[in-house]
Amino acid sequence: MDTWRLLLTPPAPGAWNMAVDEAILEHIGRGESIPTLRLYAWKPACLSLGHAQPFADVDTTRLEERGWDVVRRPTGGRAILHTDELTYSVIAPNDEPRVAGSVLESYSRLAVALVQGAKALGLPVEMKDDDGSKMESSNPVCFEVPSPYEITVQGKKLIGSAQARRKEGVLQHGSLPLTGNLARITDALVFPDESSRQIAAQRLLDRATTVESVTRHPVLWNDAAQAFVWAFEAKLGLSLDEDGLSPSERKRAEELVREKYAHPDWTKRV
Repeated sequence: MDTWRLLLTPPAPGAWNMAVDEAILEHIGRGESIPTLRLYAWKPACLSLGHAQPFADVDTTRLEERGWDVVRRPTGGRAILHTDELTYSVIAPNDEPRVAGSVLESYSRLAVALVQGAKALGLPVEMKDDDGSKMESSNPVCFEVPSPYEITVQGKKLIGSAQARRKEGVLQHGSLPLTGNLARITDALVFPDESSRQIAAQRLLDRATTVESVTRHPVLWNDAAQAFVWAFEAKLGLSLDEDGLSPSERKRAEELVREKYAHPDWTKRV
């Protein structure tokens, strides 16, 4: 049984959350940190864009009216509104057996733990092996677009994940929506008219869901986090040792907030 670090970090702004994930990846690449499972949340609500997604997709006026942040992820995919959710990140060196190999191979290994964690919360989830080729890649909303080894429940997408692979290692992060109206994301994106916005909102509700919508009762963040911790240990043969960020990781994360994730040169780069 291998030991990974477990980080349970309090709700934070989007720029900080993305900077922490990247700081950990850099330290792992230098052998200064061990593989890490990080579980976290967002405050305030934050629209995150995929690495190559056009910033023009964002309706900045509506975003600001709602008091929401915006950040660009280091991973691919489309827009996600992070609120009322459990977010996870797995960060490990390229030769770590659980993330080694191709993107799809590592997705499938980690998805086994994600599925088990969702089942522990009473969700009848399935892992769908689907290449997503039938969906339009221009869709700005992540939770409408299927991806390989996506995790669904009752035919609707539940957990969305994205991955970045660099010389330092692998970063995979994803979201488990716990409650709330998933269609809120359409309030922060550009549409040609209000009718198009309403159609997109309904389409999203038809194709994605939250934990509470399935279980019919609220699930607390702490309970979801403990289910994921148990599942990662049980299904991936891990011992998760809870710890905090090192001083060096925290310092680097603060630099990345200033220089990258809170800076318009990064956020509006595409």
